[in-house]
Amino acid sequence: MTDNRPALAAALDLAPHPEGGWFRETWRSAVEFEPPGYSGARASATAIYFLLLPGERSAPHTVRSDELWLWQRGGPLVLDIGGEEVVLGPDVEHGQVLQAVVPGGVSQAAWPVGDEYTLVSCIVSPGFDFADFHMD
Repeated sequence: MTDNRPALAAALDLAPHPEGGWFRETWRSAVEFEPPGYSGARASATAIYFLLLPGERSAPHTVRSDELWLWQRGGPLVLDIGGEEVVLGPDVEHGQVLQAVVPGGVSQAAWPVGDEYTLVSCIVSPGFDFADFHMD
């Protein structure tokens, strides 16, 4: 059987994400609780790798919980947070940031700048559940 994933996606064992790009959950806290307003118990936090290749976009979507984006490697990434663009990347001396928070319930979308891939990690708290995710 052939692996048709891009090399970095294969190396990190990433799968296609419904919003676009590639992902894999890397951690789910063993601590669970029932946050007010959620439909049941959630892990206190979760983490994923998220990869966007040149030309790929994360479609506008909303997550109920706060989401912390952490730039890992590759080129910079534009993160649209409710219509305000933040650039995650290594060039902090010129305004790029290494991390940014998308508040719960705020629309978000992302895309790489230029012709480089971008690898980020995303931490969600209360932990991610597809019941709390919707495409805008």
